[in-house]
Amino acid sequence: MASQSAVFGRRREPHTVIIARGDEIRHFTVRPWMAALAGSAVAAVTLGYFTATSYLVFRDDLIGAAIARQARMQHAYEDRISALRTQVDRITSRQLLDQRLMETKVTELLARQSKLSERHGRLGPLLERAGSEADRTQAAAPEKRGDEQAQLSPPQAPALAHAAHPAGDPFALWSTRAGNDPGESPADRADKLFVAINQSLRTIESEQIDKITSLADNAYETAEQISDAIEQAGLPVDLDFSNEAMGGPFLAVPRPHVFDTKVKELDQALDKLERAKEQARQLPIGNPAAGRSISSTFGVRKDPILGMPAMHSGMDFRAPSGFPARATAPGTVTWAGWNGGYGRMVEIDHGNGLSTRFAHLSRIEVKEGQKVEAGDVLGQVGSSGRSTGPHLHYEVRKDGEAVDPLRFIKLGKRLSQLL
Repeated sequence: MASQSAVFGRRREPHTVIIARGDEIRHFTVRPWMAALAGSAVAAVTLGYFTATSYLVFRDDLIGAAIARQARMQHAYEDRISALRTQVDRITSRQLLDQRLMETKVTELLARQSKLSERHGRLGPLLERAGSEADRTQAAAPEKRGDEQAQLSPPQAPALAHAAHPAGDPFALWSTRAGNDPGESPADRADKLFVAINQSLRTIESEQIDKITSLADNAYETAEQISDAIEQAGLPVDLDFSNEAMGGPFLAVPRPHVFDTKVKELDQALDKLERAKEQARQLPIGNPAAGRSISSTFGVRKDPILGMPAMHSGMDFRAPSGFPARATAPGTVTWAGWNGGYGRMVEIDHGNGLSTRFAHLSRIEVKEGQKVEAGDVLGQVGSSGRSTGPHLHYEVRKDGEAVDPLRFIKLGKRLSQLL
């Protein structure tokens, strides 16, 4: 029989569990503390069961939320990466575009520089012609011609060599020299450099055209001065290019470039100037006895032998025997020998109806048919023929008639600065 226990002075009966199985009967006495322990265990198991059940129920939601959050983060990262790739592609495309633009600009600059070099090659012969003409008229022509060639020379742009390789920062040196902002991008500095080079090339082109125009104007002006001087001397001159004996089908051509037009104009001006000088040099405008005084002029005078008025067909230069008599223009010797009162005489045909005579020579040093140039020695001064003493008798004839030689000599002095 189960033992009795007292609670607060009262007697409490223990709980007895009887288990019968056939003839076998078993019983257990359940004490309070055992019941409390069993209840606690059942409560703990029940609580654990409900907790596990709740976890299993909400786990899928938690996992789904975590997966969704992870997916959102992944999408965000992918969007960011895509944006960065787009930005990189945009920057790369911009760099490629800048590089292509830079290469295009460099190509254009090199083409313009090549064109200027080609122009310089075309200008070379013209400058030589203009310089050779200037050498005859100005003592300072070599320096001037050197300045002209320096101004017309093609530009040397060392920055182009850097610009042709856009990698890195090829314009740093130029930027430092030009005082640009170091914070500027290479593309900005390249644009500024291209603008500066283009401006330089345009300036050189303008200087070339201006210099060509100036040379052409000077050539035309000099030719006109020669023409006017010859006309004022009463001599024929023909400097205009004839439009006769010309023809052919009309073939229209595009309007030429300003540079080509100016070059053609300069070439025509130099041709006209050369033609004017050539015509002037064919005239007997030299002095046959340079540095000697004139003892008798052209025209009516008192004959030195008879003392009567007589026509003097030339002019006399006072000179000692043996003094050289020089040709005053190129021509051909048509007489070289004794000619009556002229004594020993040389006559030269200069063309266009002009001829000169050198009389009273003591010695003749040319022969008939010989070609002579201005300044060549024809003979020596003497007193042969009808003469009162050593001197040079000089005549200029136009179509066989004697004209005043002094007019030609004065013309020669006027043209000496132009020829």
